Amino acid sequence: MTVEGTFQNGTIVLDRAIQVADGTRVTVILPERPVGAPTLRGLLELAGTVNDLPSDMALNHDHYLHGHPKK
Repeated sequence: MTVEGTFQNGTIVLDRAIQVADGTRVTVILPERPVGAPTLRGLLELAGTVNDLPSDMALNHDHYLHGHPKK
């Protein structure tokens, strides 16, 4: 049987009620998080959402972010 749930304040809260006898041993297997995927996914969600950046932002990002001279 597979049952999903959420970890909240040190307790696993199941998404649906199940009938299990008290004292029954269970095994919890946590899925591994893919490395780098959340960051890439987050960047892709931001792509195209900012409309007021300078046209030379890619070339002169150090200037706009850190005050370096423009290239």
